Amino acid sequence: MRMLAMNLVIALLFSVTGSAAGGQDLSPTAKWATIAAYEYSEFPNIVYTKANNIDLKLDVTITGPKDQPRPTLLYIHGGGWRSGTKDDYRLWTLPMLTAGMNIVNIDYRLASVSRAPAAVEDCRCALRWVYQHAKDYGFDTSKIVVEGHSAGGHLALMTGMLTPQAGFDNDCPSKEDLKVAAIVNYFGITDVADLLEGPNTKDYALTWFGSVPDRMDLAKRLSPLAYVRPGLPPIITLQGDKDNEVPYQDGVRLHEALDKARVPNQLVTIPGGGHLGWSCDENLRGQQAVFQFLHEHGIL
Repeated sequence: MRMLAMNLVIALLFSVTGSAAGGQDLSPTAKWATIAAYEYSEFPNIVYTKANNIDLKLDVTITGPKDQPRPTLLYIHGGGWRSGTKDDYRLWTLPMLTAGMNIVNIDYRLASVSRAPAAVEDCRCALRWVYQHAKDYGFDTSKIVVEGHSAGGHLALMTGMLTPQAGFDNDCPSKEDLKVAAIVNYFGITDVADLLEGPNTKDYALTWFGSVPDRMDLAKRLSPLAYVRPGLPPIITLQGDKDNEVPYQDGVRLHEALDKARVPNQLVTIPGGGHLGWSCDENLRGQQAVFQFLHEHGIL
């Protein structure tokens, strides 16, 4: 997957810089890519909160001076809420880096450390950290995009859709109104309860909940579909219609609910696409759709 991510970035760079070969000016995206390549700075393993006596860390990559606010990506890795680290998925953020975005790539508590809803609470804490340190790193809080793949897609949706009244911000209470400008959801779970019972039951979901009390009630409270309402940030969902890990209908149901609530959104379907394993062309098509979506909503 790391090689695939690198190939995708190379393809994107060629697509946005091709016109320059003929002597024309670089496109805005290509200019950002050049700036990112020569002016980026990295700040790894910053502790953003402590939970279960564990330091939870994030990496920051900025694409210019700290005093220049820039669009910022908060990236949340996948792994079924039970595996993966920010380091495993570092290259997955490179396309956004080429677009000149700052990157905040986070770890969170996995099921082996703490059951649901810990991961959601941690991601909200990370968003609060971005707000609190905006001036330190050049995070434009009016242009924060949260993105994730699979379980990370679910966490991205929850991070951007929750309100303090939902009850998952108690570990990191904040005076800031934690809003994001857009959510990029790669095949994230939208109906968590559906994965705990019935034909769509998944081991990874059972592991995340374990034997927590009232798990079905909690699963409903942890489902993005429960938070669809007018006024949400724009949301783009990308999913293969042959996904065998997250039901494709999760993406369809979210799209339909958002349409009904008149929330700007887009569903990008990869025909025949499974859970990961998309071809380079399919990944490129998806990333270009994301860029276009963010451009249309004034973020890039």
